[in-house]
Amino acid sequence: NLRLAISEIQKRIGTVVSQSAFLVTEPWGFHSDNSFLNACIGIETTLLPFELLRATQAIERDLGRTEKSKDGVYHDRLIDIDILIYHHVLIRSACLTIPHAHLSERMFVLQPLDEIAHHLIVPGTTMSVGEMRKALAARS
Repeated sequence: NLRLAISEIQKRIGTVVSQSAFLVTEPWGFHSDNSFLNACIGIETTLLPFELLRATQAIERDLGRTEKSKDGVYHDRLIDIDILIYHHVLIRSACLTIPHAHLSERMFVLQPLDEIAHHLIVPGTTMSVGEMRKALAARS
């Protein structure tokens, strides 16, 4: 599913310029008997943030995703494409938050993001991705 999603992003959204390794992790925020596979990619796109959101949601639907949560509780899903960072943009809306609202809390996101964007300063903070990952590791 990750490879297919990345291929669809390349076709529909823009050029994939970097890709992390795939990372096997435990679920975050809910119980599941399944492990999860995570990765980060960097893309160059002409789409604006809300256009990018619509495009990623269309890819998720086309790959078989039906919902993110049930009654506000996360559950297993075939694919989950998140927009973590978009240039230096800060967005806080009902349907889109950039940088991702839980970025600093999720090692399964920071680890692969650190592979491709170690020195990138996370918008709205003074921390690089690498520093944010190190801070989270120290809290864990």
